[in-house]
Amino acid sequence: MASHTTAALGGLEQLRMCGAGAGRALAVLTSGGDAQGMNAAVRAVTRMGIYVGAKVFLIYEGYEGLVEGGDNIKQATWLSVSNIIQLGGTIIGSARCKAFTTREGRLAAAYNLVQHGITNLCVIGGDGSLTGANIFRSEWGGLLQQLVTEGKIPESVAQTYSHLNIVGLVGSIDNDFCGTDMTIGTDSALHRIMEVIDAITTTAQSHQRTFVLEVMGRHCGYLALVSALASGADWLFIPESPPEDGWENFMCERLGETRSRGSRLNIIIIAEGAIDRHGKPITSAYVKDLVVQRLGFDTRVTVLGHVQRGGTPSAFDRVLTKEVQKAMDEKRFDEAIQLRGRSFETNWNIYKMLAHQKALVSASVQSNFSVAILNVGAPAAGMNAAVRSAVRTGISQGHKVYIIHDGFEGLAKGQVHEVNWHDVAGWLGRGGSMLGTKRTLPKTCLEKIVENVRAYNIQALLVIGGFEAYEGVLQLVEARSQYEELCFVMCVIPATISNNVPGTDFSLGSDTAVNAAMESCDRIKQSASGTKRRVFIVETMGGYCGYLSTVTGIAVGADAAYVFEDPFTIHDLKANVEHLTDKMKTDIQRGLVLRNEKSHEHYTTEFLYNLYSSEGRGIFDCRTNVLGHLQQGGAPTPFDRNYGTKLGVKAMLWMSDKLRESYRKGRVFANSADSACVIGLRKKTVAFSPVTELQKVTDFEHRMPREQWWLDLRLMLKMLANYQISLTEYVPGKMEHVTRRTLSIEKGF
Repeated sequence: MASHTTAALGGLEQLRMCGAGAGRALAVLTSGGDAQGMNAAVRAVTRMGIYVGAKVFLIYEGYEGLVEGGDNIKQATWLSVSNIIQLGGTIIGSARCKAFTTREGRLAAAYNLVQHGITNLCVIGGDGSLTGANIFRSEWGGLLQQLVTEGKIPESVAQTYSHLNIVGLVGSIDNDFCGTDMTIGTDSALHRIMEVIDAITTTAQSHQRTFVLEVMGRHCGYLALVSALASGADWLFIPESPPEDGWENFMCERLGETRSRGSRLNIIIIAEGAIDRHGKPITSAYVKDLVVQRLGFDTRVTVLGHVQRGGTPSAFDRVLTKEVQKAMDEKRFDEAIQLRGRSFETNWNIYKMLAHQKALVSASVQSNFSVAILNVGAPAAGMNAAVRSAVRTGISQGHKVYIIHDGFEGLAKGQVHEVNWHDVAGWLGRGGSMLGTKRTLPKTCLEKIVENVRAYNIQALLVIGGFEAYEGVLQLVEARSQYEELCFVMCVIPATISNNVPGTDFSLGSDTAVNAAMESCDRIKQSASGTKRRVFIVETMGGYCGYLSTVTGIAVGADAAYVFEDPFTIHDLKANVEHLTDKMKTDIQRGLVLRNEKSHEHYTTEFLYNLYSSEGRGIFDCRTNVLGHLQQGGAPTPFDRNYGTKLGVKAMLWMSDKLRESYRKGRVFANSADSACVIGLRKKTVAFSPVTELQKVTDFEHRMPREQWWLDLRLMLKMLANYQISLTEYVPGKMEHVTRRTLSIEKGF
């Protein structure tokens, strides 16, 4: 999910918590280090505040501006936050403020708020910023009484503004704040790190180099851990789990083994706060010198530093708790990992399992189970990450693992090959499908599939793909009554940019597609920076599912997004044209309209272009852009790399359990409904849903679930585009549910 979208959802939720509405005044400020996505949050809070009838003030230069007042506190208009959603940093500025740490400074800040009638304050920042806000809130009553005593405000004013609401949006690239699963800026920082890793991978492989990459994180190893998981790094150093004594020998031995197997690249990732078991810092320079002296490898150090803060916010964008730091100080490192939260601990355990192959599984541990993996449907970013983790998890479980090329068609043709641990090295960051993928469904070649299932003794099948993967497994399940060989364990990992597979809220590859569409729209808008009064009509993919158009529309601040699930008429189109006509009379003289490729049978992209061009003649001109397969290509985002990795692990572990459960009298016989499932993320947790049960909630004609959670986001899209939507349509419980779900998709992993 774009941090644009995440911040917008968070901003909406914070506004609701403030209780701001007609007759109220609220202010927003950014403080501390900047984080990508802050501008999106400022925009969302500002526009939603204006939308509900509140006066909204922007406080420039953080707490410093709040203390100094004057021109630093300005009432905002709708246009004040136009064209900022794609910008990094913070347009209202951020500054460290020593004065606010004193009571005198906070007294001045209280006076400035009262002067503007502000009783609701939204603070976007990190640990220090939100701690300061809490102190300010706790002192508010006393500060007002002091202002009365000093004769600066009358008692009546103190009574009128006796209560101050403060809410916080956490902006921190380290993801080190309690109370939230993902902070604003974290996803974007991971994007910057992965861009660097992908870039150095090319040159490192060309020259057989070892790279030591230092990322930010003096106390929290989140960025280092997730980037190591997303890149398949050979070694990782994080402050929460220092290496055992003698790590130098172990690391060099591991790097030597990797190079001896033909690898031309080694990546070592180190958090800037990495330490050993005795609390001594482990520096990137020390690690580099160690590799050079012990192994003689050509080694380079890259220190990312503040480049992780910069750049355009991505498309999905805990206070270091004292208990974590205490556990680390007392060398209770296992406990420190657990205190970071379930997601952090899961990431750490998965990294350890997948990064290094244990000694070959002994004969006594061999499972004698055979598991096969294939891809089906259109390519989706993250497929290769899922295959890699599934293969390595299967091998670690003692299974014989096969990979099948070209989907079900390849299985029918016998394109089945046993795979080992190192065969999938380097697959993590690659786009597309290394296995090859076709849309062929089993029913067209069922007998040949059965023959090869028998020939290779396949007892479990992992199918990674889109709607065809789900439909294909359903066909195999339905054929069990005819072919006993198909009574084996099956699992589907949904992987499609359309996000249209039932059984999951997020399909693998949809995050990369949203980011690709978002970046294209940003460039399209930028291309018109010197052109006045122009509307762009952009067509996205997705089949009948409007997820891509809707989420991209929120992420880029689109004026409208047409989708099949939200029927529209010529009257709606007329209203949209009139809306854009009014917009062109303001300082914002560019418009952006998204259209899902199958949103309407007759109102095609060409029709919209002709309609808008005709109705807008003399006021604005139009351009069209069909994104097409651009949304499928490119390297996977950090989210899709990690999501694919985790789904691959969990799917293989689930299949392993099912294999053991269904093993009877020397063979596997699995024909129950729960032996063929879709694995997905549903309301924060990983769930396995039988394909036969999902049939009941599937619209097969349009290839998508009958109910889709993201449709609740469309009201917010219209609100932020300044359409006059009745507030009775805003149901806090529903939007709050969507906000929590979207902001915590990482939870449970």
